[in-house]
Amino acid sequence: MATAIRTYTIVFPDEYHERRELETPAKGWLSDVEVHLEDGRHYALTFFDPVRLAQELAADVQAGRPYFAEAGLVVLPEVSTAAIQAAIPGLLQDGFFAQLKPIS
Repeated sequence: MATAIRTYTIVFPDEYHERRELETPAKGWLSDVEVHLEDGRHYALTFFDPVRLAQELAADVQAGRPYFAEAGLVVLPEVSTAAIQAAIPGLLQDGFFAQLKPIS
């Protein structure tokens, strides 16, 4: 029988201070967010909103790479602290982290 992870910690990047937190929704992305699970595993996530994701894909296509891929990518309607905090329980429930390699 599998047991659900109930305790986790979201660790935002060191430079994620008040000003960057306010600017992040306008930028549409945030990388280097870590989720630390109660069993000791840590995962790195990157968050994009749909507009920024489309911009990244367009830039990659223009550079000759017809795709955009990133491990640990999560797309949110808006990238904000609250949206990230709201997404993590669902990611856990859906088994998202089982697909990822933990970071050291």
